[in-house]
Amino acid sequence: MAENNHNDVTTMPFERAIEELESIIKRLEDGKVPLAESVEIYERGEALKRRCEELLKAAEARVEKITTGVDGKAKGTTPLDVT
Repeated sequence: MAENNHNDVTTMPFERAIEELESIIKRLEDGKVPLAESVEIYERGEALKRRCEELLKAAEARVEKITTGVDGKAKGTTPLDVT
């Protein structure tokens, strides 16, 4: 698991972050991880959870920017201002 700590969570794609988060949850639920490592991977899990939430929020904002025309068909999207 220590190898994963070198991956920058802030640039991780959603699919990779959720996959690693699920792995951490499974390891913690199994209860076979020493306490010190449990705390370490729990902290990483929190960072991964925040990353997933951030990416989902950005995706949701983009979907909300989709505009529809009078005919009910999507006209396009407007760029999302991410700050």
